[in-house]
Amino acid sequence: MLILLISLVVFLLLGIPIAYSLGLSGFLYFAFVHPELLSILPARLFAGMNSYAMIALPLFVFMGLLMNMGGITSRLIDFSLIFVGRLKGGLGLVNVIASMIFGGISGSSVSDTASVGAVLIPEMTKKGYSPQFSSGITVASSTMGMIIPPSVPMVIYAYISEESVGKLFLGGLIPGVMIGFFMLAITLGVSAFRNYPKEEIHLSLRQKTAHTAKAVPALIMPVFVVGAVVAGMATATESAGLGVLYAMLIGLFVIRELDLKVIPKLLRDAIMTSATVMIIIAMSKLYVWILALEKIPQLLAAFVAGLNLPVFVILLLVVFIILAIGTFVDVSPAILLLTPVFLPAMKTLGISGIQFGVILISGLAMGLVTPPVGMCLNVCSAISKLQIGTIFKSAAPFLLANLVTLLLITFVPALSMWLPSLLMD
Repeated sequence: MLILLISLVVFLLLGIPIAYSLGLSGFLYFAFVHPELLSILPARLFAGMNSYAMIALPLFVFMGLLMNMGGITSRLIDFSLIFVGRLKGGLGLVNVIASMIFGGISGSSVSDTASVGAVLIPEMTKKGYSPQFSSGITVASSTMGMIIPPSVPMVIYAYISEESVGKLFLGGLIPGVMIGFFMLAITLGVSAFRNYPKEEIHLSLRQKTAHTAKAVPALIMPVFVVGAVVAGMATATESAGLGVLYAMLIGLFVIRELDLKVIPKLLRDAIMTSATVMIIIAMSKLYVWILALEKIPQLLAAFVAGLNLPVFVILLLVVFIILAIGTFVDVSPAILLLTPVFLPAMKTLGISGIQFGVILISGLAMGLVTPPVGMCLNVCSAISKLQIGTIFKSAAPFLLANLVTLLLITFVPALSMWLPSLLMD
């Protein structure tokens, strides 16, 4: 295990991408410890990617890209303005609400940052909000994208943990909405303190109805996709395929802003994004195999049981480790590395795989907004032209919503388990 861990750290410090760092360190382990198994490594790598369930990954990514290119972002912003535009900091509130809804469409926090940020950061700056505040609230609110269903990271976790995708989607719904409401409260407080402007909205009932009607196709997308899984009408993979069909029909024939010429590019983007994740999955499978050979999950579970510490102390330690790992490792590899190590130990403490999955993904979501790796920070920096450190300082007050929610779902299982047990047990 020392060979494995030391070589991984060295490769990462040398700047080698994490997928290849995982593969190289795994190869060194087998070369020195189990050379007789080297001949079957290629088969193991292929088996790590050969999964019907993982077909959902590129389909969910493609679905989000289709909805984004179909002009849905502006419709969500217009819809949100109807309800909160007249309050102090109206555009900040719109930012949070748009991210909540967009999170139920794209399943990706990075897509949320890019789509909502590209529209709202320049608009908020023009209306008198500081660029720092506009960028900070954008990246912080985008963390809901991977918690509110459907969620690409939850599909990856379900594959590794062999848990139900539908239950994970339902488990993330209440925590994701809680983060949104906490962020709305923080936005109201900051806006009142800084005297940020209200939006002057003069819409007739007919205009409000028109804006709502335009947003309806996007609003029912999560219900359509997640509902098919929860109701047992489709698997997660089939549901993702239905979502792609729905997004394409809506973009082409209802909203009519999706151009057939861009679909090949969107397909390429979805394939490249998914291929990056699948390479990481293949390489991480070597680590899962090594952990099984060395009996690390069983040893960790026995070690945790032998500590005789209160359960809440162990849970706090696990949460701290998740937050620390998320700061330096991107979401997908962190899920693939942490799940096989911690899940067996969590089950010995009475924590279900669904609850741990929601805890893990909620914790790692914060890593998207923390330097140095923070993918959402880097995307927002490209949009706003601000340094990632500056954006993080402005996002920090809003991340209190994530932290409070993370602690609540850790110690109040019902927040993540009530809906799955109600609708799917």
